[in-house]
Parts: sequence; C-alpha cells; structure tokens
Amino acid sequence: MTQQVPSTEPELAGVRNFRDVGGLPAGDGRRVRHGVLFRSGHLAHATEQDAAFLASLGLHTIFDFRNAADQKLEGPDVELPGVRNVNLPLSDPADGAEFWKLVRDGDLDQLRGLLADGQAAARMVTSYRTIVKERTAEHSRVLHALAGDSVPALMHCAAGKDRAGISIAVTLLAVGVDREAIVADYLESNAKHRRYKVRRNGNADTAYTPEVMELLSPLFDARAEYLQAAFESIEETWGGADAYFEQGLGLTTGTRERLRARLLD
Repeated sequence: MTQQVPSTEPELAGVRNFRDVGGLPAGDGRRVRHGVLFRSGHLAHATEQDAAFLASLGLHTIFDFRNAADQKLEGPDVELPGVRNVNLPLSDPADGAEFWKLVRDGDLDQLRGLLADGQAAARMVTSYRTIVKERTAEHSRVLHALAGDSVPALMHCAAGKDRAGISIAVTLLAVGVDREAIVADYLESNAKHRRYKVRRNGNADTAYTPEVMELLSPLFDARAEYLQAAFESIEETWGGADAYFEQGLGLTTGTRERLRARLLD
C-alpha cells in the first residue's frame, strides 16, 4: 500500500516558504524521499490550521537557525506536540540587529550608503561564505542528528532562504544530490507566495518606494550566486565536498551511508 504523504504545497496562512524537498535526484537512480525533510520560514505566526497541518507531518525534530534577535522580533515557534525543537543560531546573513534596524528604519540616503552599488549582494555573498566556513559545528550536529533518529525533520530560519537554505544545501550535498538540483530547489524561495514580507517602518508612501525596494531586493532574493559562493567556499577551504564532510563536519563514511538510508528512496 502506498504511503499517503501530505501535500507539499499546503495553503499555510502564517508560515512562508514551506516545502518538502522530496523528489530531488541523488544519483544511481535514487531520489530524496518525500515526507522526511522539509524547509520553511519561521513558525512564530502559524495559525491553528497551520499547526494542525505541521503536526500531521509526523515531525521528529524542528531545527530553528534563528538567533535571539530574530526570535525577539518574530516570536518563538508554535509548539507542536511530541516534536523536538533544536535552536542552532547561525550568523545572520545580513550581520545582525543593528543592520536590520537600518533596513527597517533607515531613510533613503542611509539605505543608499549601506546597500547601493552592489554592496547588498556583496554582503550576502560574504555571509554565505562565512556560514559555511565558521558554522561547521552546527552543520555537523544537524547531519549527525539526521543520520540518527531525527527524521522527519523541518529546517527553518526567518525567511527560510539563507540560513535554512545553506543547511538544506549542505544536507542534500551530503547525500549526493546534484548541485544544479540543489540550486533549483533553493531558487524556489523566489516565488511570490514564498517570499519573506519586508517590514519597513514609517509612511507607506516613502517606506516602500521602487528605489527602496530595489535597494533591499538583494537581501530578500534567493540568487544562485549566493549559494554558489557557499559551494566555492567549500572548495577553497577543504578542497572538495568529501573533505568538507570528513574534515570539516567530522562525518565518517558510515555516517553518510546512514544519512542516505534515512533520506533517500
């Protein structure tokens, strides 16, 4: 009898960017199993109906990559019965609370000085590289947990794009998913119904002008160049993915095989 898997595209009112990454090709004819690995934005604003759907997934663990500033801004995740919540803060892709205060409150001249002329995209590229190089302990913990008993699992940050995006990419890379497929899944975060809602204080006529939104867009876009920078950081620092997993994350061959067994059909 075929297992019934909940819809991967539910109408979630208070959770952005939710999806099942099942179905991605992982070589040798294998694919990521549906219903074992999910990604989303934060769960702080989940409605009762959203929570009921999430509870129906049979989740074992939710990995929350937000930091304290994120949680203060958005609130804690909704609690789901029987689900283990693991908070592993990763460095903010835009460098912390002071930066985001300027994003929310800064006037046009401040935003130009901070983000114009490629500065915003360059900041994101640097952040992706930094997360890969400096957050090896956190990514090691996630992959060891998944190889153990922590599936089905949901990974999220605030928007479900950057910190969760990198962590999902690392996980998929570990089980042999093709990089092009990983990037394609990452870029799904650009869909209009998935994008993080930009919050700006002040008059709507001045807070969200076309120029302001153009300045902010690199921070809220999923761009292939960002994830490619993370992959390049792996190559430059460890010489390749296998060395990254072995030396950087401490994954043995046996652990990676258990990870494949957990996540792949």
